[in-house]
Amino acid sequence: MLLLAVPAIAHADCRDLTKDGNSYTVCSFDPARADLRLFRVDGDDLLGSFRRVDQMLERDGKALSFAMNAGMFHQDRSPVGLYVEEFDQQMRIITSEGPGNFGLLPNGVFCLAPGGSAAVIESRGFADREGTCRFATQSGPMLVIDGALHPRFLPESDSLYTRNGVGVDEQGLVHFAISNQPVRFYDFGLLFRDALKTPNALYFDGKVSRLYAPDLNRHDGGFPMGPIVGAVVDLPR
Repeated sequence: MLLLAVPAIAHADCRDLTKDGNSYTVCSFDPARADLRLFRVDGDDLLGSFRRVDQMLERDGKALSFAMNAGMFHQDRSPVGLYVEEFDQQMRIITSEGPGNFGLLPNGVFCLAPGGSAAVIESRGFADREGTCRFATQSGPMLVIDGALHPRFLPESDSLYTRNGVGVDEQGLVHFAISNQPVRFYDFGLLFRDALKTPNALYFDGKVSRLYAPDLNRHDGGFPMGPIVGAVVDLPR
């Protein structure tokens, strides 16, 4: 059973849905109307939590209406792959195969471009677009590539984790999703391909998957994170 309705929205549209017996929370945005950003540091200080990002934004009269961990990171919380914040490239893109989920090629880049558009792009095809993203984060593997599931996903896999990721549909809406129970890569890919209708979607992470969605009274805690994606709104005056 699938329960889903996606209007064109400026602010967070967060809702729970069920796909193939699995429960997910999805937050969707029109990037032309929502202020989507990536966060990692405040000056020389690592952020690492939704609360710290909110505290930083509060100085400018702003707050988060949504946030999620947004890419894999090393023990020191530095990004594993490409990371761009306000056009400042803090880590280069990695296109070689490697260990872990990040190296399970093809992996990809989530790009927020100036002018209010967003895209998920396979990493090796991203080289021609470097310098065009206001914000970008690389992760892996790709969940959906040009309408097809990642070729390494198995419907009978016994690898079950809470997972989160992002996809962009053909109307340009950005859909962030997190599973509310452990799921296979295969099932998570089907959510993006068949329910959210995103021809390209990217995995963010598994064991550290967390969501901040105040409209749903949800604020996941845990150890400090690396990159965070969030939607920024003005505080009431």
